[in-house]
Amino acid sequence: MFDYLTLKLIWWLLVGVLLIGFAIMDGHDMGVGALLPVIGKDDTDRRVMINSVAPHWDGNQVWFITAGGAIFAAWPFVYATAFSGMYWALLLVLFALFFRPVGFEYRSKLTNPAWRTAWDWGLFAGSAVPALVFGVAFGNLFQGVPFHLDDTMRSFYSGSFWALLNPFALLTGVVSLSLLALQGATFLAHRSEGALQARARTAGNVLVIVLLAAFSGAGVWVSQIDGYVIASIPDIGSALNPLMKTVTRQPGAWFANYQKLPILWLVPALAYLGGLLVLAGLRGGKTLLAFVGSSLACLSVILTAGIALFPFILPSSEHPVSSLTAWDATSSYVTLNVMFWVALIFTPIVLAYTSWAYHVMRGKITREFITANDKALY
Repeated sequence: MFDYLTLKLIWWLLVGVLLIGFAIMDGHDMGVGALLPVIGKDDTDRRVMINSVAPHWDGNQVWFITAGGAIFAAWPFVYATAFSGMYWALLLVLFALFFRPVGFEYRSKLTNPAWRTAWDWGLFAGSAVPALVFGVAFGNLFQGVPFHLDDTMRSFYSGSFWALLNPFALLTGVVSLSLLALQGATFLAHRSEGALQARARTAGNVLVIVLLAAFSGAGVWVSQIDGYVIASIPDIGSALNPLMKTVTRQPGAWFANYQKLPILWLVPALAYLGGLLVLAGLRGGKTLLAFVGSSLACLSVILTAGIALFPFILPSSEHPVSSLTAWDATSSYVTLNVMFWVALIFTPIVLAYTSWAYHVMRGKITREFITANDKALY
């Protein structure tokens, strides 16, 4: 049996794994959707793109849903504060996501070009908007979220939706959008052929440059932001509430974990390695290598942000002591322990089934295949 402190660390890691899984798995079908009006030059091209992710897109949503459920169960303070304070941003994501299932199902029901074009833009919005908002949310974490807790642990949010769209957050939004679009471009390059594949490879070459430039710019910007430091806290292995600590803000504090353990600098370095693999794979015709490279970039970008923030999960700009951390925003020992064993049992099952499904559905989606199966495909 694990002690309480170990379980707190385990669930910080597991939530990170879920976010990485979402970026890699759901990221490539969101990326394809975001590229739909960009590189799909005619209806058949766009049907090839849609059907390249058709067998898996709904299953990939499980990563997103499970991440939300894990935050609710493992970090209830974070769930309550973020989902109420950022209500309009989350509604925007939810409304955008509505376009995905109906877009996939109804787009090809009619042959009318206006009908199909409208759903193409719906799929684009349902893919690009969430990708952008997720990055904007991470950008606001580094600056602090305007909320505070009262003595009864009720949260009060004093910000607005428009305040979330500040310059730094929009830059991190570009990081997120370009990351998922790159994931879609490399996946499509692997699953398609001919002119469409060539356009996917071109898009991938551009997106990897945008991603690394935005990632580098965000890193430099973060170094200029006052980070958060826990000045004092009781035993972190015990049950705590967020107001039992002292928090200060210091210049460059978001790099403190990297300074304490320099080997962690290898994590952001993996983003650049992934970018090089993408370039090498796309230019050398090794599309699977390119997809591995973009997946490595997904892992690196999310871990880089997570390590910088740790142990903070939801920093408060209004009242730093109210900041929620991995030590004091967690559920009870029993809850974390039960959830751990459930995750230990079911995660390998999900991974095994997902691997089997991708193995069965492997292969190229071609224009000829779409034409021959016109009535049976999306």
